[in-house]
Amino acid sequence: MRNRRQNEYSSDQRPNWRIIASVLPYLSEFRQRVLLALGLLVLAKVATVMVPVTLKWLVDYLDEGRGGELVLMVPIALVLAYGALRFAGTAFQELRDALFARVAERTMRRAALQVFEHLHRLELGFHLMRRTGALARDIERGTSGMAFLLRTLVFNIVPTVIEVALVALILAIAFDIEFVLTVVVAVAVYVVYSLLITEWRTRFVREANELDNRSNTRAVDSMLNYETVKYFNAEAHEARAYDRDLAAWEEARIKHRVSLAMLNIGQAFIVAVAMTVMMAMAAWQVAEGRISLGDLTMINAYLLQLFIPLNNLGFIYREMRESLINIERIFGLLKRSPRVADSEEAHELPPAGGEVRFAAVEFGYQPERPILRGVSFTIPAGRKVALVGPSGAGKSTIARLLFRFYDVDAGRITIAGYDIRTVKQASLRAQLGVVPQDTVLFNDTIRYNIAYGCPEASDEAIWRAVQQAHLDRFIAALPQGLDTVVGERGLKLSGGEKQRVAIARVLLKDPPLLILDEATSSLDSTAERAILATLDEVAASRTTLAIAHRLSTIQDADTILYIEAGEVVEAGRHEELLERNGAYARLWRHQQAQGES
Repeated sequence: MRNRRQNEYSSDQRPNWRIIASVLPYLSEFRQRVLLALGLLVLAKVATVMVPVTLKWLVDYLDEGRGGELVLMVPIALVLAYGALRFAGTAFQELRDALFARVAERTMRRAALQVFEHLHRLELGFHLMRRTGALARDIERGTSGMAFLLRTLVFNIVPTVIEVALVALILAIAFDIEFVLTVVVAVAVYVVYSLLITEWRTRFVREANELDNRSNTRAVDSMLNYETVKYFNAEAHEARAYDRDLAAWEEARIKHRVSLAMLNIGQAFIVAVAMTVMMAMAAWQVAEGRISLGDLTMINAYLLQLFIPLNNLGFIYREMRESLINIERIFGLLKRSPRVADSEEAHELPPAGGEVRFAAVEFGYQPERPILRGVSFTIPAGRKVALVGPSGAGKSTIARLLFRFYDVDAGRITIAGYDIRTVKQASLRAQLGVVPQDTVLFNDTIRYNIAYGCPEASDEAIWRAVQQAHLDRFIAALPQGLDTVVGERGLKLSGGEKQRVAIARVLLKDPPLLILDEATSSLDSTAERAILATLDEVAASRTTLAIAHRLSTIQDADTILYIEAGEVVEAGRHEELLERNGAYARLWRHQQAQGES
């Protein structure tokens, strides 16, 4: 069932802490900025640590009740110093964050772009198996996780260590060793407890994330199939299924909240015990006259100051673990090698186009299910070859192989004598244009979708393509004309209108090699005749591969190949195939009879 499938990118593995080494290089682009931010961090911590010392001096001075002309000046100076240090600690922190902001945001940008480019390099098979909602969430979490991890390492872990070390050093210098030992023991117990509880509750966080992915995938899938939902009156079914996923997500979030409460209560107990013990020791020594009232105030201030950053330790550790897992998912995507890749010796395909040859091509999407079995044929330069045959025979697979969405299992495909596996994919696809059977458009304007075939084209060239595709009357009747937004996947346009946009787009690209995959399947007969005349004109000077279901659309082809079960069983011109009275002739008579009826 769809709601029981697990996230393809999820994993229950423990985080790979070594992944940190893979993230740190992202800091290299801003080395000076990072070093300056670290300098501000140290200044902020020094200022923060000096605040209790200033407070101690102020309390001791007032407690001793000193007289003289400095009786007012010294407390005022100490109060001003206290305020200045407070402000300096916060100001240095904010300046540090402002300096590091570009580092964090640039890291997210670079990581997101790297994954985006890599996803476009992956083969079609990966994208046919992916689930868009879950993949989008993983990319979002992974890139955010990288920025969080860098900020945490630089601004949480390092400063906390610095602050604990400074406080321990001051306590060791100013007081007895038992104060230092108490702080060390309290911090150690606090850290161990936080790590153990966070380790236990991380599974609830991961479960909540996985269920969030599942519910988001269902929502995206349902929205993309809006029309199908409406066709079958399935709104209630979709809502129930979505609510089941949300209910599971709700339960996981409740477990997450309850476990967080347990973590916070335990941390508060450890802090309370540590502060009680320290304050009892300090009060006892004040009573004995071994330390001053200012020392007592300083110890109390240090304890409060020390446990504030530690109080976030559980959250930081949990988020770091989750960030590492999310980052590892992104790095897992990046490590996934494209099954179709340019070789190191790949060269540019000369732009003149030329003869297309399939030589004993064998291919299957799975090894146990072959699709093409030794297919061989030639499309002479400037000629038109049509593929016909029953559904599932392998016609569209041939077009995908020509675009090199997949590599052949055996045999070879050549263009102008060059094996397409030896040329760069970009140069290959630059020479190919396709009008697909199922046209999916970007959720943008008609102008944008047509100009996608040639982004630098002028308005005149775009309008010329519009006229050739017989879209001019339709666009002229629209209030916004070419600037009309077509909706997600082009749902605001009819099937025929979308197909004409696809035809205009390929006409604008003006490629030397043309693939027509049921190019007029969504058009009415009148529009089809007009578009076929245009395509015939366009194809006259191009090497063309036409895939057709309606045989009437490819009668003029130089060669017609009848494909069945992945093999070419008949080849010839329309009249020749009719004279042979074979599979093609039977299909022709069948379609003619359907047309008459």
